[in-house]
Amino acid sequence: MQNQKKYCIPSSHLQGKQRYLRYLTRTIGGENLGVAIPASASEGLSLEIYRRQVVRMKPLAEEAVEQYIENKVNMRHRVVSKTVDEVQKIIQQLTTDISNKDARFQAISNSGVHNENLKVLAPNQFLITVPLLGLSGYKEGQRRHWRYYTAHGAKLLSPVRDPEELQQWLEVEQFSKSLQQWHETDVNIEGDLVPAKILAVFRELLEKSIVSCPLADRVSILEGFGSVVRIAFETTEFQVEVELAPTIEIPTCWPRKIKWPRCFKHWPSQEKVQYVKSFGFDLLASSNYHWNLSFSRAERMLMEGLDEDGGCRTRCFRVMRQMKEDVWCAGSKPILTSFHLQMVLFWTCEKYPRSKDWRCFRKGFLRMVRKLHKCVSQHFLKHYFIKNTNLLKYANTNELDMVASRLSIFLENPVLPMD
Repeated sequence: MQNQKKYCIPSSHLQGKQRYLRYLTRTIGGENLGVAIPASASEGLSLEIYRRQVVRMKPLAEEAVEQYIENKVNMRHRVVSKTVDEVQKIIQQLTTDISNKDARFQAISNSGVHNENLKVLAPNQFLITVPLLGLSGYKEGQRRHWRYYTAHGAKLLSPVRDPEELQQWLEVEQFSKSLQQWHETDVNIEGDLVPAKILAVFRELLEKSIVSCPLADRVSILEGFGSVVRIAFETTEFQVEVELAPTIEIPTCWPRKIKWPRCFKHWPSQEKVQYVKSFGFDLLASSNYHWNLSFSRAERMLMEGLDEDGGCRTRCFRVMRQMKEDVWCAGSKPILTSFHLQMVLFWTCEKYPRSKDWRCFRKGFLRMVRKLHKCVSQHFLKHYFIKNTNLLKYANTNELDMVASRLSIFLENPVLPMD
C-alpha cells in the first residue's frame, strides 16, 4: 500500500454548484481510491465530506457489478429522470411562449427521459434541440466556396476558418418549400441561412419569454459562449445548464458525404444500417457560420436493441458512464460527456461484432475502457459516422491527460467503488 499510486483532482474539477457536488459525493470515493484532495476543495465541497465517504473496493466480479449497478447506476437513473422532468417543464414553458411569438420555432413537449429533442450529456448538462418550422423538401447543394459575413451582414473577403467534416453551409433554396420569414434579413444574407443570425433572433425571444413566463427569478442566460445559447436554473437536486440549439430536422435523407458504414464491417448488420440511415440527420445552429451535422436519431436507433443477442454492451456502457462521472472525470463541467462514451461504445461494437464477444461483462467492459483510455491519451476520438473528425480537438489537453492517468490507474487494478 505504501507504493500505491496517487493522483490529484484539480480544484477546477471540484468547483461548481454546491448541490451538484453533494450529488457527486453520494457516488464518488475519496481516500480508498488513492485520490489526494487539494485544500482548495473546501471552497465548494468540504474535505470532511470526502473523508466520510469511506468506500470498499471490489473487483469486477458479477456480484460486485450487480451491486454497483443497483447502488450507483440505478440511483443515477432515478436522479436524472427526476431532473429531466423538471428541465422539460421549464423548457416546454419557454419554447411554447417563444413559438407563440415566432412560429418559426417549435415548442418542445414534455415526453419524459426519452424525449427526442433532449440529450443528457451529464446529470447537470443537457442539450435541447429546438426544431425550426417552415423549411421542407431539403436537397443537398452543389459544392461551392464558403461565404462569411460580419454580424451586420457585410461580406468578408477571406474565410474566417476552414469548415470541418461535421459542418456545412445552407441556402434557403435548398428547400423546395420555405416560409417567407426565412427570406427575411433577420436570418438570411444573400440567400444563406446564417446560424449566428438565427441564434440572435432566438436569444432575443428567449430573453423576452423568461420575463413573460415569468421565470426571471429561476432562469438565467449564461454569457461567454459566443453565439451559443445556454441557460441555467436550479432543480430539486442541483443547478443545471441547458444548451438550446435551433435545429433543422432532415429525416428523409442521409448526407452524401457521410460514407457509412465502412467497407467490410460486420456491425451493425446491413438491415440495421438501412434502418438507422432511414432516420436521416439534423443541422444544428450552434456556431456563427456553419451548420453542424447531428445524428442523434441514428445514434438512438443504434442503441435500440443493442443486446438482442443477449450480450452485455448496454451494461458495459452504463457502468463506464457511471465510473466516468464518479471517478475518472467528475465535476460539474466534465470534459467528457455521455456523447463521447457513446462514440467509444459504437467503435468497440464495430471492432468486436460477434455475440460471443459480449457474453462476459469483465472482458467487454475492459475493452471499452481501454478504447476510452487510448482515445483520451492520444487526444483523439473520431465521430462514429464521420471520418476525419476529432471530437476532442478543442478539449483542454491537461484535463485529458488527468483523465488518462486515472484510467491508467484503473486498468492496472480494475475495481469498483462500493458504498
